[in-house]
Amino acid sequence: MTQHSSEKMKTEDVLRVELATFRREHRDLDEAISALQATGGDALTIRRLKKQKLALKDKIAAIEDRITPDIIA
Repeated sequence: MTQHSSEKMKTEDVLRVELATFRREHRDLDEAISALQATGGDALTIRRLKKQKLALKDKIAAIEDRITPDIIA
């Protein structure tokens, strides 16, 4: 394994850990939003949580794009 391959694997491992963390946070936010909506929570708080959830979704998509090779068939 070359130095470049080793560095790439380390970077990919870090990205996978970040991806798992962001997915967990996304799930947690989804549950929090659902709970607030069910109990008639503050609309502003719900909106802020939804905005955070959307930002996490964008980060997840960006990391998935970096991990998945771009193969043109």
